Amino acid sequence: MLKKLSEIQTGKYVRINSFIKNDIFLKLMEMGCLPGEIISIEKIAPLGDPISIKVSGYFLSLRLNEAETILVEEV
Repeated sequence: MLKKLSEIQTGKYVRINSFIKNDIFLKLMEMGCLPGEIISIEKIAPLGDPISIKVSGYFLSLRLNEAETILVEEV
């Protein structure tokens, strides 16, 4: 079942399935968020925004509006 990355809890591993088409999906792909890539949710800020993910061996901080555009499935 596909979920938005913004709905995933800390410590979970997920695989990127696809993107909701908008302006930032090219930027996300340039930063290593490619379909098929396994990522983990590392930290969520106290107020819920931003979140920190581990992708391609490095940590990336995303705003919730960016994370809502990434569709993932649990591994």
